[in-house]
Amino acid sequence: MPDNRAMTKPLIGLTTYRTPGQMTIYDGELAVLPAQYVSGVERAGGIVTLVPPQELSSEDAHRILDSLDALIITGGADINPRRYRQTPGIHTQASEDMRDELEDTLLTHAIARSLPILGICRGAQMLNVHLGGTLHQHLPDVLGHDRYRVGDGVFHPEIMTIEPDTLLHSLMGEDTAVGHVYHHQGIDQVADRLTVSARGFDGLVQGVEIRDYPFGVAVQWHPEENLEDIRIFEGLVAAARA
Repeated sequence: MPDNRAMTKPLIGLTTYRTPGQMTIYDGELAVLPAQYVSGVERAGGIVTLVPPQELSSEDAHRILDSLDALIITGGADINPRRYRQTPGIHTQASEDMRDELEDTLLTHAIARSLPILGICRGAQMLNVHLGGTLHQHLPDVLGHDRYRVGDGVFHPEIMTIEPDTLLHSLMGEDTAVGHVYHHQGIDQVADRLTVSARGFDGLVQGVEIRDYPFGVAVQWHPEENLEDIRIFEGLVAAARA
């Protein structure tokens, strides 16, 4: 008999922005996400449902996760530094407290049930903060350069070194990868439960994964900005089917 689960497209939940904006005749607060994220999942063989910032109880989170085969914590604005025991710096724009809380709640219950998780940019930072790590609030102050955010909404390609013996290395199949970046913050202290899976040219952490976990991968770059290379999305979808 055919394996129906292998034939069924897995349902992947993607967190979204909640931000003021305009769309057609509507001018107000929007729950939105760039369509490239959706395209990455679609091309890898999954289907998408969006999870916008909202107030969630633990019961609510369980009901959402019950319907999902995997979860993507997507990119977005700065995480409130108070979540990692720091005061916001002058360059920090922490404006999404509701989203911070939603993603923190979802991660708590997703990890408890070993749900496949992918973190992208802010999502990598959120995973690290959720598990007890900290962030650099403004990378130019630490690194002396701003190559990871060149400005004007340009996702700049950088060569990332992939650490051996990591799940990310098995997904990429090589020691380096091109990552399209746009971030002014980055991972500082790595949470104890995470393993570093990728670094930038200057040693900055660019990828982490949950240790002893089926699929808990997070990258600081934006794989959805290069849809010619969907290996990370394919890995998530394969894990969601397992």
